[in-house]
Amino acid sequence: MRAPRFGGLWRDREFLKLWSGEAVSQLGAQVTQLALPLAAVYQLHASSTQLGLLNSASYAPFLGLTLFIGVWVDRRRRRPLMIYGNLGRALLVGSVPLCAALGVLRIEYLYLAAAAVGTLTVLFDISYQSYLPSLIEREQLVEGNSKLQATSSIAQIGGPGLAGLLVGWITAPMALLFNALSYLVSVAGLLAIRRPEPHPAPVRERTSTARSIAEGLRMVFGNASIRAIALEAGTYNLCWMSLQTVFVLYAARELGMGPGTIGLVLGVGAVGSLVGALAAGRLKQRLGLGRAVIAELVLCCGGPMLVPLAPGTGVLSYAMYVAAFACCGIGSTMSTIHVVSLRQVITPDHLLGRVNAGCRFIAWGPLPLGALIGGYLGDAVGLRTTLWVTAAGFLLALLWVAFSPVPALKDFPTDLPHQLPDAAADDREAAPAAPPA
Repeated sequence: MRAPRFGGLWRDREFLKLWSGEAVSQLGAQVTQLALPLAAVYQLHASSTQLGLLNSASYAPFLGLTLFIGVWVDRRRRRPLMIYGNLGRALLVGSVPLCAALGVLRIEYLYLAAAAVGTLTVLFDISYQSYLPSLIEREQLVEGNSKLQATSSIAQIGGPGLAGLLVGWITAPMALLFNALSYLVSVAGLLAIRRPEPHPAPVRERTSTARSIAEGLRMVFGNASIRAIALEAGTYNLCWMSLQTVFVLYAARELGMGPGTIGLVLGVGAVGSLVGALAAGRLKQRLGLGRAVIAELVLCCGGPMLVPLAPGTGVLSYAMYVAAFACCGIGSTMSTIHVVSLRQVITPDHLLGRVNAGCRFIAWGPLPLGALIGGYLGDAVGLRTTLWVTAAGFLLALLWVAFSPVPALKDFPTDLPHQLPDAAADDREAAPAAPPA
C-alpha cells in the first residue's frame, strides 16, 4: 500500500516510523561527531595530524567502497540493509567506551573503529536515500526530504551541546554510549514499518560489478545537472572536513574553549540548518528551483570566511563563529533538500542505488583527503592560516553549479524517459538536465 496522497506525510504512519527512529539516531551521531575527536584530544592527547587521520579514517570508506555498495544496494531490498547497518554501528560505537573502561583504548583502535563505522554508514546512507522513493510517492519527496533534513538540523543544534555536556560529565569515550543506544532506537523504528518494500527488478542478464558501476557513473556524468551538483558537493566537503578538523583544535588550544563551549558554538550555529529545512520549500516557490539553489550555495560557501576573520575571543568573535556555521547550515541544508530531490526525481529506480552511490563517491570521497590536508596544514603553517586557505576553497565550489544547467531550472522535470535502461546514453536521454518547457 502506497503513502496517502492527501494530508501530507504527517498522516503517513509508516513514514513517521522511519522519521522518528532516524531522528534519535541523528542526535546520537552528532554526539559522536564531536565526542570521538574530543576523546582523541583530551584522553589520548592527539596531534593535529593524528586528528586528521582519525577524521580521514571515518570517511575513507566513502572513497573506497561507495561504488561497490551502490551495486549491492540496487540488487537487494534496502530496509534490511539499513537495519543491519545500524546494528553494526551500535556495536562498534559501544566498543569504544568499553575499551576506555578497561584501560586499553589507543588512537590506533579509534582509527579502526572509525573506519568500520564509516563503512556501515556508507551502506546505511545509500540504502536510505534509495529506500525513501519506495516508501512515499515521488511528488512527496521534497516534503519527505525536508522533514528528514529538519530532524537532522535539530540534531545538529542539540547534538554538539549535548556532546559537550556529556564529555564534561562522563568523559568523551563514555559519551559515545548515547550514540550506540540511538542506533538501536532507529533499528526498532525500521522493524516496525509494515509497508511492503518492492523487490528489486529481476536482472535480465548477469552483469559484472564493474559494468554495473559504469552504468551508474554514466548517469552521473552524462547528466549535466547531476554532474555539477556532485562536483560542487565534493569540493565543498573537502573544505568542510578541513574546517571541521582544524576548528576543534583551534578552539580548544588557541582560543582556550572547553568542550561545552565548543559544543555550544557549533550547536547554536546549527540553528541555521533548521531554518534552512523549514524555509527550503518557500524559497523554491519564490525564486524557482535553479535560482534558489544558487542563493543557497552562495550562503553556505561564503559563510566560512567569517571564521578566520574573527579576531579571536570575545563577544564579537563568538558571534562571528556562530554566524559562520549558521550560514553553512542554512545554505547547505536547503541546497541538499533541493538537489537530492532533483536527483531522486530524474533517476530511474533501477539505477537509483548506483547513482546515489556515484554521487556519494564524488561528494564524500574527498572527505578523508580534506581531513588529511587540514591536519597537515595545521601542523605545517598554523591553524589560523589553514582556516584562511580552507575558507578560500569554499568559494571555488560554487563555480561548478554556477556554470551548469541548474540555475535555469524553474522546477523539477516531469517528462522523464525512465523506461529507458540508461538515461544518460545520448543527448536526447540527458534532456532532463535542461529546464522543463
